Amino acid sequence: MLVNMKELLAEAKKNKKAVGAFNVPTLENIRAIIEAAEELDCPVILAHAQVHEKLISLPDIIPIMLHYAKKAKVPVAVHLDHGSSFDICVHAIREGVTSIMYDASDKDFETNLTETKEMVKIAHAAGVSVEAELGHIFTSEFGGEGTDEGRVSYAEKDNIDNNFYTDAGLAKKFVDETGVDFLAIAFGTVHGVYVKKPNLNMDVISEVVNKVDIPLVMHGGSGVSAENYKLAIERGITKINYFTYMNKAGGQAVKEYIEDNHEMPFFDEISTVAIDVMKENVKEAMRVFNN
Repeated sequence: MLVNMKELLAEAKKNKKAVGAFNVPTLENIRAIIEAAEELDCPVILAHAQVHEKLISLPDIIPIMLHYAKKAKVPVAVHLDHGSSFDICVHAIREGVTSIMYDASDKDFETNLTETKEMVKIAHAAGVSVEAELGHIFTSEFGGEGTDEGRVSYAEKDNIDNNFYTDAGLAKKFVDETGVDFLAIAFGTVHGVYVKKPNLNMDVISEVVNKVDIPLVMHGGSGVSAENYKLAIERGITKINYFTYMNKAGGQAVKEYIEDNHEMPFFDEISTVAIDVMKENVKEAMRVFNN
C-alpha cells in the first residue's frame, strides 16, 4: 500500500527501529525490494535518486514505483532522493511521490535554510513530506547512492575537520525555521563503496536528537556493520539509505552466473539471478534495521 513517509518514520521512531530507503534505477531493483519487504512483512521506501536520471528518467520510473507500492502487501513510501533543484522536486511531486529530499547541503547554511523552507511550503501544500540534509556526507572514489560531483571525496575525508559533521545547534535552528519533516545528518558515513572501515561519530546523532524531535536519516548506509547500524538506530536514526552494496551483489551474481555457464545466457536468466540475490541482500539489511 502506498503511504506517506511521515507515517512510516513516525512509527519507526516510536519503536526505535529504522526503515530502509532503497534506490531503484531498474525494474529488477524494484522487484527485489518489494519481494523482500513482503516476505519479511516490513515497511519500505522506494527512492529515485536524481543522479540516476542518466539511467532512467523521473517520469519513466515514478509511475512504476507507484504501481508496485500501491499493490504491495506492506506499507511503501515513494521518495525522490537528493533532489537538488526546485524543478525536479516539483516534477516529482506532480508525478505522485509521497516525499522528497531537497538537498542544498553543498550550499552555505543560510542558503540551505532559506531554500529548504521554501521547498517545504510547496511540498506541504501538496501533502508531501520533506527531507533535507545538514552537514557533508562523503563520497567514495567509486561513487554510489545519491552521489554527485559536488560532494567531498572519501579520499579527502581524513583531512577534514569536525565542521563537516552536523552541528546540533544549527540542526535545531534549521528544523525550527524550515519545518522540514526529516533531517539527514553527517556523522562519518560515505556514499558508495567503502575503501576502509568507516569511522562513525555516534555522539553526533545523540547531540542532534537532544535538540530536535524529528526522524533522523543516515545516508551512505551500505557497507556499515550490523553492530554500527544497531548503535545508530539506538541513538536515533530512523531512516537508512541503502543501494550500493545491494546493486553490487546483483552485479556479482550475474558475473558468476555467466562465468559458470559455457554458453552466453539469455538476458531474462541473468535478470532473475540478479533479482534473487539482491532480494536476499535487502532482506539481510531489513532484518538489521527492524530488529
